[in-house]
Amino acid sequence: MEFGLWEKYYTEILDDFGFSRENDEESARLLDEILSVEGCLTLDDLGEIVGFSDKYIVFGAGPSLKEHIQLLKEDYDLKDYVLVAADGATTALIEEKVVPDIVATDLDGKLDDILLANIRGANIIIHAHGDNIEKIASLSSFFNNVLGTTQAQPIGNLYNFGGFTDGDRALFLAVALGASQITLAGMDFGDIVTKYSRPNLERDTAEADDFKKKKLVYAEKFTQWIIDNENVEVINLKQ
Repeated sequence: MEFGLWEKYYTEILDDFGFSRENDEESARLLDEILSVEGCLTLDDLGEIVGFSDKYIVFGAGPSLKEHIQLLKEDYDLKDYVLVAADGATTALIEEKVVPDIVATDLDGKLDDILLANIRGANIIIHAHGDNIEKIASLSSFFNNVLGTTQAQPIGNLYNFGGFTDGDRALFLAVALGASQITLAGMDFGDIVTKYSRPNLERDTAEADDFKKKKLVYAEKFTQWIIDNENVEVINLKQ
C-alpha cells in the first residue's frame, strides 16, 4: 500500500484511538537513529534472504494458533514457506520448535523468545509507534538483522508498507516481498485474546478489552483490503 493511500487510514486510526502523530514520528526518528548506528536491513536485503519462496505463512496470536502450528507441522513442508511470526506468536512457534524466518514486532511480545528466534536466524521487523518509545530506546540494539518500520511518514532507514497491528503489518510486508500466496495461521479476528498476545495474562485465553477488539476490527479490515486489492492468494486456516 502506497503511503498516500495509507495516510487516509492512518489519520482515521489516529482519530479513532486518540494516538499522537507527533509521538509516532518521535519514535520513528529514534529507531532510525539507532539503526543508522547499529546497521539494518533494506527491503532488498530481506528479499534476498527469503527469496527461496514466494509462499508465506503468517502466524497471528489468536486462539487457534497452536492447533494451526501442529496442523502445519503434520501436513505441510514448512521449508517450502517463508514463516512470518506476528510478535507474540513467536513464543508458540518456539514452544513447537519452529523458528520463523521473520518476526514482526513492536516489542510487546515475550522478548526472550524473540531474541532466541533472532539468534537462531529470524530477521526482526521492529515497528516504531508512539507507545513504545522507551522500548525502542532500550531494546532495539540487542537485535541483529533488523528492518525498521513506522506507521507515520517513512524516514531514513524506515519503511511503511501499510497495516496497523503486528498481524496485518506482517501481511503487507509479505506482499512487499513479492508473496504470491499467504496462508494465515492463528488469525482469528475474534473477541478472545491469548497469552501469546498478552504475555502477562494469567490464563491461556480471556475476552479482549474494548481497545483490543477495536484493533482486531482494523486487522481484519486491512487483511480484507489485501485480499481485494493485491495480486496474492490468501488462505485462512481458520475458515
